[in-house]
Amino acid sequence: MDNVWVDILARWFHGLFGITWIGLLYYFNFVQGEYFKEASQDALPDVKAKLAPRALWWFRWGAMMTFLTGVLLLGVLGATLNGWITLGALLGTFMMLNVWLVIWPNQKVVLGMQSGDVPRAAAKAALASRTNTLFSAPMLFCMFASKHGAAVAAGMAPISTGIGTGLMAALGLAVLLELNALFGKMGPMASVVGVIHLSLALTAVMVGLVAYL
Repeated sequence: MDNVWVDILARWFHGLFGITWIGLLYYFNFVQGEYFKEASQDALPDVKAKLAPRALWWFRWGAMMTFLTGVLLLGVLGATLNGWITLGALLGTFMMLNVWLVIWPNQKVVLGMQSGDVPRAAAKAALASRTNTLFSAPMLFCMFASKHGAAVAAGMAPISTGIGTGLMAALGLAVLLELNALFGKMGPMASVVGVIHLSLALTAVMVGLVAYL
């Protein structure tokens, strides 16, 4: 198959899997999580036994396939590694690892699929999930900025020319936020409104760092 078609199909699948993953991320954070707070005790067992495991299957495999098609685009097809792709790839990688290494193992405890400390598992899964929601807006911005937009051209220089101060600062900020996801606290991300506002603010800060610092 012509390499152009491989590239197009890889991007198409990357987008399809990404929609599946991020759509379910928003469902868990904005819909299901809020429902769990208000649902009757009679309703919760059925949801946890039948709905949540199905949704988590699509969620975790959507994350994995988004990651793998991203690796294909970068490693096999040789997409240009500019500042936006570098930052977006780091955020996406953290998000995928959060799904598989934090959210899914702890959700198995919460849903009764595995024994363990349910309150502790719920808290760890919720913090990682909120952090993924926090990362989602800047990650998506980076995906689009990597190919389009003269206003963000400063972040489009190939990495071979060197990593700028702004990009290093944005990458460092991402690492600090990921450490909070693993060892820190929820803070203002606890509310839906709070995490949405923080995600948009984080996008603005990271764009400012990469494009203008």
